[in-house]
Amino acid sequence: MPRYKLLVGATAISMILASCSEDPQPAPEVSAPAFEQIADDAAPGKARLVEAIAPFFEDPALAETRALLVMHGGRIVAERYAPGYGPDSRLISWSMAKSVTGTLIGMMVADGLLVLDDPAPVPEWSSPGDPRAKITLRHLLHMSSGLDHTEMAEGDKAIYEADTTRLLFLDGRENVARYAEKRNLEANPGSKFEYSTATSHILVDIMTRTLTDSSDPQVRRKAMLDYARGRLFEPLGMASAVPEFDRNGTMLAGSMIHATARDWAKFGEFLRNNGSVRSAQLLPTSWTRFMKASSTNDPAYGGHIWLNKRRPDGSDQVLFPGKAPSDVFAALGHLGQFIVVSPQHRLTIVRLGKTADSDLGPINDQLAKLISVFPKN
Repeated sequence: MPRYKLLVGATAISMILASCSEDPQPAPEVSAPAFEQIADDAAPGKARLVEAIAPFFEDPALAETRALLVMHGGRIVAERYAPGYGPDSRLISWSMAKSVTGTLIGMMVADGLLVLDDPAPVPEWSSPGDPRAKITLRHLLHMSSGLDHTEMAEGDKAIYEADTTRLLFLDGRENVARYAEKRNLEANPGSKFEYSTATSHILVDIMTRTLTDSSDPQVRRKAMLDYARGRLFEPLGMASAVPEFDRNGTMLAGSMIHATARDWAKFGEFLRNNGSVRSAQLLPTSWTRFMKASSTNDPAYGGHIWLNKRRPDGSDQVLFPGKAPSDVFAALGHLGQFIVVSPQHRLTIVRLGKTADSDLGPINDQLAKLISVFPKN
């Protein structure tokens, strides 16, 4: 498998930051899809399903959809790709990867390697009197560690001043875990929700150090990759999944896993089936319940996964509360990456593309409409 490295250099970084920009992009001209299949016996009826899918590719308000896949009752009933993409196209996860991280942590907890409510085993926080020693895995999974973090540029700050940009592309890129773990507290652990890509990389570093005592980047990389493949990707049949790593051998599972839409759907189905695949229970149902239960500080966030519930006053709403069942959950990523699961409808929907984060309202509305054309159990 090829080794994926972060691009370096001023020119490369400029290109990356430009690609991450949330400025709306002109919608491409609609042309014949590169690949499209709709099941003749789909529950809503083929014509109705075609009508519900078309806006993702044809409505300029939804910007650029590159792939849309719908699984109902465990089988693909609809699949469409924009020109230039197809069933074999690996597409980036962005923050959908965080839900992969939450799942892998659950497997380590089930293996007895980690404990949810023990202090997180981070050497940087182990000095006597360090208040960060009170941070637990639960706090990290709920994005409530209290660590100082700015996910996106705020106010008059430039994009390169945000912690996530620095972490992935600038001064933190060589060793993302070190950058993240050196942050000081801005709130007591467990008291404040703060969405943080850095938090997910702390969790990956914890997993990696649990698997190996070595500081050799190649050993670290192999240990984490072997675990992710052996426990998750291969049993689910996610053969296309390719995670990126930093130069210290830390998997960038807060934002950079590449896979096909079909394989992202397999991950969604795995969670819809409460951690089982082909009758094999790979993840305890107690862990999937934990992932899908509201955290203390934000009802719309669980254990590294988003929930279809209203957020506290002052927070931007996520998904579509009130327009679809409250037990809908989703892995979400920058620029409109979605794995949406509706247990009541036996649905997993994958939408991958490029839509500015500030313009996701029409995508959310159309996803809710797509869910609604299917019958409930």
